[in-house]
Amino acid sequence: MLLAEFSPIALIATTPTGAKILQVLCQNQAATLWVPESLRKNTVEENIYASFYTGSLKNHIANLWQTHCAFVFCLATGAVMRLIAPLLQHKSTDPAVVVVDETGRFVISLCSGHQGGADQLARLIALQLNATPVLTGASTGLGLPAVDMLGVPFGWRRGEGDWTGVSAAVARGKVVRVIQEAGSTLWQNHLPPKHPFEFGESATPQAKIWITSKLSHSQTRHGASLHLSPSSTLPLPEVHWHPRVLWVGVGCERGTSRELIAAAIQQVFAANNLAESAIAGIATIDIKADEVALMELCQERNWPLKTFCSEILRTVSVPNPSQVVEQEVGTPSVAEAAALCAACHLTPNPSPLAERGVRFFVPKQIFRLQGESGAVTVAIAQAEKEYIGRTGKILLVGTGPGHLEQMTPAAQIAVSSADAVIGYSLYIELIAPLLRPGQIVESLPITQERQRAQRAIELANWGLSVAVISSGDCGIYGMGGLVLEELQSLGWDGKTPNIQIFPGISALQAAASRVGTPLMHDFCAISLSDLLTPWEAIEKRLEAAAMADFVTALYNPRSQTRTQQLIIARDIFLKYRQPSTPVAVVRSAYRQDEQITLTTLDKLLDTTVDMLTTVLIGNSHTRTHANWMITPRGYLGFSG
Repeated sequence: MLLAEFSPIALIATTPTGAKILQVLCQNQAATLWVPESLRKNTVEENIYASFYTGSLKNHIANLWQTHCAFVFCLATGAVMRLIAPLLQHKSTDPAVVVVDETGRFVISLCSGHQGGADQLARLIALQLNATPVLTGASTGLGLPAVDMLGVPFGWRRGEGDWTGVSAAVARGKVVRVIQEAGSTLWQNHLPPKHPFEFGESATPQAKIWITSKLSHSQTRHGASLHLSPSSTLPLPEVHWHPRVLWVGVGCERGTSRELIAAAIQQVFAANNLAESAIAGIATIDIKADEVALMELCQERNWPLKTFCSEILRTVSVPNPSQVVEQEVGTPSVAEAAALCAACHLTPNPSPLAERGVRFFVPKQIFRLQGESGAVTVAIAQAEKEYIGRTGKILLVGTGPGHLEQMTPAAQIAVSSADAVIGYSLYIELIAPLLRPGQIVESLPITQERQRAQRAIELANWGLSVAVISSGDCGIYGMGGLVLEELQSLGWDGKTPNIQIFPGISALQAAASRVGTPLMHDFCAISLSDLLTPWEAIEKRLEAAAMADFVTALYNPRSQTRTQQLIIARDIFLKYRQPSTPVAVVRSAYRQDEQITLTTLDKLLDTTVDMLTTVLIGNSHTRTHANWMITPRGYLGFSG
């Protein structure tokens, strides 16, 4: 369900050819293919599952417009524009609109490319159709994340500002100053070398991006921004992103109204120049978990409600403890302590606020309203890390041998759709065409597999979607098993983060395909690396495989420091196989530096072998013919 974020999707085709092209997108996706009633016979004959509309297409689209997040047309671009023109309102609310040409060669992002997600949807559809995405946005051409999409992966909220003006400055390559006071700076680490963003005070900016928990200047001054360009009397265009970093601690009397709680929060935020869109959630004591007003307010504003028991809250050092509160609920602080606990990610700590990861703190204030029963206490703590508000997921991706043509469309879509991509640097280089502007891409050395797994889990637990890539198949000597082991050690419930696995062509399959059909009968794979497995165990497996006459694939056959293992393996197999047994030595299958050698068991050591090599040792019936390696299955009388 990699296109689930665009669900529901309406696919529109008016010809049998268009219906054939778009039907691929219906598989395992929340998408409905619509064709005119006149094509019912054609679709039935072609085994195309579709829904049928009657009347005009224009009216049908109008009926679907408000209920669908995305539309994919297989029509002429001009025709699509005339159909949707009366329905377009604003890029922040219009659904994504994508057009596929009738040859299936091009996928065009037509409307709502950024906020509606049409650019990304076009990328993903193009991968599935093996087509070319056509993206005309300026930021895409510059390899930059769009200004109005910058904080989306991190759950930031768009605030006030001249979004068009700042986007235009980026497109023209003007200096855009970024003032980041809150939220993750990960996005800064993955900008292209030549980008227009300036993070210091060394240049004269033409626009500004504020990333902050504070209100914009126009909101606080009830007018236009007073930041003027030195070369103009016009205001300097600026925008505000609000990371969700503010945890609001709330204490209240039983039965306090929702209106009073909302008013108290609004007053505290206004008095401290804070943006309510930067609220991560509400924190309180556990006995208030069923407080109706709190529950209703959190549901209305889509805020999480975090609760803590009095035993935890009373361990937190706060500026304004209260003996009265302690006598009532067993802790000297509710609002301040709960806000701090939430901001510290549930880690109570008596150390100073700055050492707890709390970057800003508003002490408690008590509110009452005339005519309203009850009272509410509000405190605010700013966390170092923002609340994303999504359940994270880990996509375990097998990239196959390394050539994109050998990678499944589903695996390609997984990489392109992920917020973050983690893997060994060589493998990331091989899939570079799948990466997109704004993605977090982290490569770690080949010996840091566990660190890669731990980093992926950290980001997924935060709320990001993370693609962990392995060459070959992720579950065969890949990162898949290590990630699941690490999750198990952390007490993973099997659900959060969500895990999806995308298999790839394994090294033994890739090597076999380059030399013939050596794996047509029973086979096994053995790694000669003793970094994680004792050599004694490896020797036992080699002995058993050789004795049982398995075709055997040797992984990690030789490294710069590990040279004897392949010699020992060869000698073990010579005890049970003829010296003339065919052997294939395949290095970097399907890559530019591919090397293939067909040899025999007794001459195996005469061939160059390294960590990028897979060795295939035939069984007693394997043979070679015209430079192809063949293992009989038994159809022609083999009884082995």
